[in-house]
Amino acid sequence: MGPQGGAAESKLTLGKTATVSTTVTDNNTAKTVGSGALDVFATPMMVALMERAACECLSDCLEAGQTSVGSQINIEHTKPSKVGSEITATASIESVSGRRIEFIVTAKDNSGEIGKGKHTRVIVDTDRFMKKSI
Repeated sequence: MGPQGGAAESKLTLGKTATVSTTVTDNNTAKTVGSGALDVFATPMMVALMERAACECLSDCLEAGQTSVGSQINIEHTKPSKVGSEITATASIESVSGRRIEFIVTAKDNSGEIGKGKHTRVIVDTDRFMKKSI
């Protein structure tokens, strides 16, 4: 175990990156999820994809009984993406401070960048965290 019961810190390297993808369908448009009236990729779905990329980036860094939770996100959704577009989100570790991991996140579609920002996740003990939420 790491110094503060933390993650396998040697794997938490600056610049470590993970990428995940999805396709815009009727299920993840602004109109369907209630974040707008148009049939374009919903901002909340872009945020979720960015978070998924960050989780993937940490997937081999956690010890048994640990998970990560999102604690902050600050993004811009700069361009719409129509149904059928392939969306790719990338998260790259920008800084590590104990259990707090900060990421640079981006999202792109077939024509280029559609969003960018920063996301923070905190590594927690799963059981202890869930007991706090009851």
